[in-house]
Amino acid sequence: MSSEELSAASKWRRAVLKISGEALASSSNTEVIDAVILNQIAEEVVEAASKLKVELAIIVGGGNIWRGAVGAGAKIERATSDHMGMLATTINALALQNAIERIGYPTRVQSAIQMAELAEPYIRRKAVRHLEKGRIVIFASGTGNPYFTTDTAAALRAAEIDAEVVLKGTHSGIDGIYSADPKLDPTATKYDYISFMEVVSRELKVMDLTAITFCKDNNLPVHVFDLMKPGNILRALRGEELGTFVS
Repeated sequence: MSSEELSAASKWRRAVLKISGEALASSSNTEVIDAVILNQIAEEVVEAASKLKVELAIIVGGGNIWRGAVGAGAKIERATSDHMGMLATTINALALQNAIERIGYPTRVQSAIQMAELAEPYIRRKAVRHLEKGRIVIFASGTGNPYFTTDTAAALRAAEIDAEVVLKGTHSGIDGIYSADPKLDPTATKYDYISFMEVVSRELKVMDLTAITFCKDNNLPVHVFDLMKPGNILRALRGEELGTFVS
């Protein structure tokens, strides 16, 4: 393989990209999905999948539409509120599917909650087969269980489909893991590399504790990077030094 081919290759054979619902949110109070951002992410995902020939699965959150804290404030019980959040992730998954397929790239949405008219049920072997055929698989409805976040769903699905990395895309201008919130503490230090144990012991807000410990126990590295900067999805899949690597 030539040096040009190596530079264009994905570091990972199969990867799971985690996108938060808030990343899709519009600054307008009347829109929960920003069409410009949605299309930008879709274009970058397609560029990465087609250029690098990587098998790519995506999990998208639902925080732009519904969050558990909203339910708590409205006195909605936690399990019900979480199920509402799972439906929100499905809305985002369908929007992302539409944006990707409009560019001409094949996708499948698989849902952890049965909704046959909208998405396939999540079946691990079928998801793997879709990936092997070059389709992007978008996982919806989290794990299908209340009390678990979509970060945990990303870790779980990555292990189930034998992915080699979880790519955690951030937004709001934060480009990795810091010792403190860089927006509140100007002295916060960015980590280029950090261990799972350090993340846990320092209580760094990267992913929820369940997701982090699951990745640690299953030797599944996490790459945290700024999703909103153009070209970063491609760079992250190439394994370039951006953001923070957790292993």
